[in-house]
Amino acid sequence: MTLHWTLTTTDGAARAGTLHTAHGEVPTPVFMPVGTAGTVKAMTADAVRSTGARMVLGNTYHLMLRPGAERVARLGGLHRMMDWRGPILTDSGGFQVMSLTGLRKMDADGVTFRSHVDGSAHRLTPERSVEIQHLLGADVTMCFDECTPHPATHEQAAQSMRLSMRWAARCREAFVPREGHGLFGIVQGSVYDDLRAESVAALTGIGFEGYAIGGLAVGEGQAEMFRVLEVTTPLLPAASARYLMGVGTPADLIGAVRRGVDMFDCVMPTRSGRTARAYTSRGVLNLRNARHADDAAPLDPDCDCPCCMRHSRAYLHHLFRAEEMLGPMLLTWHNIRYYQSLMERLRRAILAGRFEQEAAAIEAVWAEGEAERKAA
Repeated sequence: MTLHWTLTTTDGAARAGTLHTAHGEVPTPVFMPVGTAGTVKAMTADAVRSTGARMVLGNTYHLMLRPGAERVARLGGLHRMMDWRGPILTDSGGFQVMSLTGLRKMDADGVTFRSHVDGSAHRLTPERSVEIQHLLGADVTMCFDECTPHPATHEQAAQSMRLSMRWAARCREAFVPREGHGLFGIVQGSVYDDLRAESVAALTGIGFEGYAIGGLAVGEGQAEMFRVLEVTTPLLPAASARYLMGVGTPADLIGAVRRGVDMFDCVMPTRSGRTARAYTSRGVLNLRNARHADDAAPLDPDCDCPCCMRHSRAYLHHLFRAEEMLGPMLLTWHNIRYYQSLMERLRRAILAGRFEQEAAAIEAVWAEGEAERKAA
């Protein structure tokens, strides 16, 4: 049986289900930590597992440059190389290639680009992207697409989306079906409702194991992102997983789950952990702020991660001020655990038929925490 998703229950548009893969089952909604180059930065695989994460993301572009897809395959695949026993989703590399302004040339067949690492020349086509993801051993392979920049005119967005749809058909042809593995199509169309609908129709006409929503969180703002989701998710097959790529803040996650999204990834919790920014049950904290220098309280008293159970805010403040690497490690650990606990809490609420009440309670405590910080 190929990779598939099953629905357990709904609460409004919010959904609880299970993604079934070659490397295990993943309860949804789910947040996937980003392990771009074969590692979730500042974390061991055991540490990532301890957060409750069941699935992680890798990246075609970065891994094809270093250490190389064929080398990863010779070493037993990405799962073995990075000691990750659960499922892996691999981003196709399209977003990274498209961001290489001045280093790439795109045509109807694919993209020629120069490595940002050493300037070496490379070529990515839909077929090569799928082949690389196969060599990596990805449970979920993503179609190679062009991530439409924002802002874009309707004409620009239409041309970009239609190119991605042609590439999606080629990816489908190139994908080799295997037990527990699958290919996701990516909906594009910028902020234009008719183009999003056209993209969904094209992808569902081809047929994929799941569907991603791309081209959001690229500068359009949260309100517009939510509006596009409200237009797009009802058009997607109810029996397939829906994945919002590259999103986002905890508030983004709640809003997207409310609108029927099942899967998420974002560098935000790991990147923020490296820059002293903590996501907590009472909102966002900056551990570099002097107010934490003498604070013996835990980072988040509601969190069960080692950072919160064993260390004070004062200690974390000291680590960042002293530029000790343990600071980013502990805060990354906490942030990933917070994201996982948020997903767990939302799933339980959906199963209990009280998603809106739970979401409102979470948001109210965030607001209380923000008011306290402003008053301090």
